[in-house]
Amino acid sequence: MIKTENLTRKYGDLFAIKDINLDLQEGDLFGFIGPNGAGKTTTMRIIATLAEPSWGEAYVCGHSIYKQPQEIRRLVGYMPDFFGVYDDMKVIEYLEFFAAAYRIKGPARRKKCDEMLEIVDLEFKRDAFANTLSRGQTQRLGLARVLLHDPQVLLLDEPLSGLDPRARIEMRNLLRRLGQTGKTIVVSSHILPELADVCNKIGIIDRGQMNISAAVKDVMQQVRNQTILHVGIVGDLSSATDVLQANQLVASVAQGDGHLVVTLNELTGDYSNLASELINAGLGISLFREEEINLESAFMALTLGTSKKM
Repeated sequence: MIKTENLTRKYGDLFAIKDINLDLQEGDLFGFIGPNGAGKTTTMRIIATLAEPSWGEAYVCGHSIYKQPQEIRRLVGYMPDFFGVYDDMKVIEYLEFFAAAYRIKGPARRKKCDEMLEIVDLEFKRDAFANTLSRGQTQRLGLARVLLHDPQVLLLDEPLSGLDPRARIEMRNLLRRLGQTGKTIVVSSHILPELADVCNKIGIIDRGQMNISAAVKDVMQQVRNQTILHVGIVGDLSSATDVLQANQLVASVAQGDGHLVVTLNELTGDYSNLASELINAGLGISLFREEEINLESAFMALTLGTSKKM
């Protein structure tokens, strides 16, 4: 659905983005993560055919940004970080105005607008003036607008930015529902942990260069080669420690807050026999889980080397 090849944008001697390569399929919800000024907006604007690259190529649903920009615009819904609303228009009038621009005519236009308000949960603001909405409600109205023509690809630039905690949760839930419709969605954000449980793929960009673009689980694995387990024991912790330390998969065992913290050797995959050995030794298990790495930790780990070079 979205494919870029060495996508580059240069301003004088400055690279806004350099050699960006993406390959996103139908149904992917891609989290585009990086600090402000990293190149997220530039990349999304080029994919949306709103800016031209210095070199490189991008395809949306098989259409080239150079040869078929009009076809791409019919397939893409692009929501910028900040956008204005018309002060003298009610919410429903605002949507109908853009629906008319998309050539949705007659009774189908009002029906489509009502459907979009229901999807973004703004029916109760239907007759309110657009400029009276909160930041979160304005973001949802913008999302309703880009959904009017039923695009196959959504490019959402910082949709969580500036929202209060409740509005962020609501927007995140909305993104999750949209991800289940089969659309290909790109969501940019510098709020790193917000995308961990929403996206199936993430890309981490810093100073215009993509450090990684992969499935979320693969990113976590790249950040940490060693698996850390938290093991709760019903019984003697010392005996459990002896059992675990005797296993060749275990690098070290330490006591945490009422449980054991077990670090496995690098690149250990299957560690299911550890639980069996504890049970066979007569020890009960109240906790056995792998320690997770959040996206913030992944971002810091993967961008540290780049930052030192700059």
